[in-house]
Amino acid sequence: MADSKEMTINLAVFGRSQSGKSAAGNSLLGSSDFESHQSPSSVTTYCSLGRSCRISGIVRRNGCELALRVQVLDTPSYPHSGLSKEQVRDTVRSGLAHHFGEEGMHLALLVLRADLPLCPDESDQATQFLQELLGPTWKDFTAVLLTHADKAEEAGFSEETYLHSASSTLLSLLSSVEHKYIFLHNQKSLTKGERAVVLRKLLDFIRQNNYQMILLKHSKE
Repeated sequence: MADSKEMTINLAVFGRSQSGKSAAGNSLLGSSDFESHQSPSSVTTYCSLGRSCRISGIVRRNGCELALRVQVLDTPSYPHSGLSKEQVRDTVRSGLAHHFGEEGMHLALLVLRADLPLCPDESDQATQFLQELLGPTWKDFTAVLLTHADKAEEAGFSEETYLHSASSTLLSLLSSVEHKYIFLHNQKSLTKGERAVVLRKLLDFIRQNNYQMILLKHSKE
């Protein structure tokens, strides 16, 4: 909390190259802070923090409306086309500690493409990486963003039918994070109303976790 009339939520986005990770961060911020474009190589090579303007009409606590600020840390993809796993891990650890070391982080957002199947190896890589970064309680502080949901819709899938047809690997992952997931379109910028819906869902996840934040250490294991 910055003051009694404002709430700040700290988020970080994680995912593979071309998953829509940086674009998702921009959607949450309502800006274009993070570089995001199609590329034959990984675009993001360092951690970058974006901060939203004050957002009204989203949060109420104890009968009073609070202004909301969103902070999103964009991270290098893993696997990365130009960095080793150790380089990505050390870069992300340093970024998390630098930006969220004092306050902590509310949620890690694992970004997956809804229009591509999730394979066991990919899921194992992602969850192992998050566990190395966040420790044994990583599941309590992780939600899944399913990007490119517009492409899944174009293929005839609603959110319900998509989950009914999803791989057991994805369903197992969603179950492990207590079904904290959000579908996100990537084709166009979110409208103010669409962004409000996404932010309210994230706030629900944070509220279910009693507004706890995971503390992030500087030291390596």
